[in-house]
Amino acid sequence: MTTVQAPTKRPTSPLLYPAVLLSLASLAWTTWSLVDLLGTGLIGVTVAAGADIIWGSVIIAEARGLQIGGRAWIVPTFGWITLLIVASFLAMHGMVRESIAMAAAGPFLPFGAKAVWALALADMRDPAALTHTELHTLAELERSMVFEEAQHRIEMRRRTMNADLVMREVSTDFDIELMRQDRARELHRMRPLELTAAPELPARNDAASETADEHRDAPQPRVTPAPTATPRRTTEAPQQHTGDALNFDGLSKAAAVRIVRDAEPTASAPQIVERLAHHGIEADAAYVRTVLSRINRQRATTDGGYL
Repeated sequence: MTTVQAPTKRPTSPLLYPAVLLSLASLAWTTWSLVDLLGTGLIGVTVAAGADIIWGSVIIAEARGLQIGGRAWIVPTFGWITLLIVASFLAMHGMVRESIAMAAAGPFLPFGAKAVWALALADMRDPAALTHTELHTLAELERSMVFEEAQHRIEMRRRTMNADLVMREVSTDFDIELMRQDRARELHRMRPLELTAAPELPARNDAASETADEHRDAPQPRVTPAPTATPRRTTEAPQQHTGDALNFDGLSKAAAVRIVRDAEPTASAPQIVERLAHHGIEADAAYVRTVLSRINRQRATTDGGYL
């Protein structure tokens, strides 16, 4: 994922060095003033160090252009509030020590450090670089794109899962239909041969009995029985019809598709779907095309065999 680059900055600025020196001096003065104001000894260093850490963290946040809730003015406002609180403690320390100079000059040091830092950061920032507001806008667009990509991947996984389910259903129905046809052919082969009965001899009448003696004892002509009808072996399972309408009772969905295709060889997949729906069988065009494709492959592999 491509990240949004921060504003480019110049390598150095002449204002950077006085800003660092003023910050160190301000931290030292603030720490001593707060410890002396609290009068708690070394334990007061924790409060003074905490105030210095808060003041320095706000300066770093402003330098990085941090936004809270999409609002860029919150961090600078918090920085000024923190600076005013520290300056008030320094002024209070001067009043407690009854020193007007300390009360007036004490807050001046952190105010000056903050002003020099603002000038140094502005001098190091590239004027041609994107502003922090523009960078946040680009980051919002990129975040939306990442969300859409993830949503697209999930949708494709769902479609793949549905397609796999349809293919498994078609394969199961087709296997069942093949088993049914194989069983039907086996039962057809095992069925006893049906023999055609020979025609009965015509009855002899009284006129024939009164013929001459030389014809009375003549042998009767042999009647050749009709040839036995050999049962026809077929590879296709018998289609079930009821008059001109198709009968799908007890058949699977794949078998119903096969019967409609055999009855109407030129029918398209949507027409077969409509015909099945007329008989109360639900199927879609993709399912019908898959079944027809497997039927064509089966016929291609059995062409030329004894089946």
